[in-house]
Amino acid sequence: MNVPWVNLTIQYQNIRTEINSAIQTILDNGDFILGQDVAKLEEEFAAYCGTKYAVGVDTGLSALELSLRALGVEPGHEVLVPTHTFTATAAAITLAGATPVFVDADPETCNIDPAKIEAAITPRTRAIIPVHLYGLPANMDKILRIAEKHNLVVVEDACQAHGARYNGHRAGSLGHAAGFSFYPTKNLGAYGDGGMVTTSDSKVAETIRALRNCGQREKNVHELIPFNHRLDNLQAAILRVKLRHLDEWIGLRRKWGALYTQLLAGSDLVLPVEPHGYEHVYHLYVVRSQQRDALMASLKERGIGTAIHYPKPVHLQPYYLNGADRRGEFPVAEKICNEIVSLPMFPELTEEQVETVSSEIMGLGVPMASGS
Repeated sequence: MNVPWVNLTIQYQNIRTEINSAIQTILDNGDFILGQDVAKLEEEFAAYCGTKYAVGVDTGLSALELSLRALGVEPGHEVLVPTHTFTATAAAITLAGATPVFVDADPETCNIDPAKIEAAITPRTRAIIPVHLYGLPANMDKILRIAEKHNLVVVEDACQAHGARYNGHRAGSLGHAAGFSFYPTKNLGAYGDGGMVTTSDSKVAETIRALRNCGQREKNVHELIPFNHRLDNLQAAILRVKLRHLDEWIGLRRKWGALYTQLLAGSDLVLPVEPHGYEHVYHLYVVRSQQRDALMASLKERGIGTAIHYPKPVHLQPYYLNGADRRGEFPVAEKICNEIVSLPMFPELTEEQVETVSSEIMGLGVPMASGS
């Protein structure tokens, strides 16, 4: 049985009538830029996340960058960020004119290690961006206590965590602001690029609305830097349809995640964790293996797709090296990046497919554990 790492077409087929109707309405009305569906999606997504406001933008990267700008991050400031994340998290800091300061990963959750945050704080530190990596929230209680102690703002990178909960609260409602991505493979994915900021701060929301639209608070009066980071109204209409199904899809992701964990429990793989009070939404189901490359090759031979998220920590990306040799600077993240592999995960998986993937892994008979 072939099992792809992800399949986006099945989901479309399941909601094809709803999607096509939403698209046709946009085309019939000619309502393309910052239209009614953007406004309605903002209202619906804010309600879903438990915040007062949501502001649609063009990408998750823009959501993070504009959040930082609206919260006062400027050139000369530093922002703490995990090095085990997608590069866009650090790029948002760079684009805001500030300096990313990297922090190592927690060996159990793969998220930012709160125990290593305070050592990275300097008089120039202005903000922390915790990433809810793979759909598992970061340890927000510890992070928020540190932020309050040092008078820092917290911007959640919730780009992989639509619908995730931490102590009963949705991702996106935990910090001063949060950035979401609607990249097509996300738990809530558009059919192109898209992003959203959530916040309960009216000033932040108002500033981002102006920043995304050429710096305008009123038409043809450009008070702020004139970015163009608007969410496409066509994508908003699609996302409104998909938002109605999101909790159902999250339930299926959690079902398949639990089944993987059950079936792989006897293996030597390091499996994902879900600490008490956390609700993982399994944007990705990521395991760890010292024999990662051999594991991926063996599964590929058997028709099973896999991926790596992410093969290199951000501090080792060429743009952030600046000619230096930084190997060994963040050993936990570097070890994680050498061992992680993402198994097939999407709501439309079947029990048979999850059992097939798990059975093939259990039958390989090679040591795969790394420990933490």
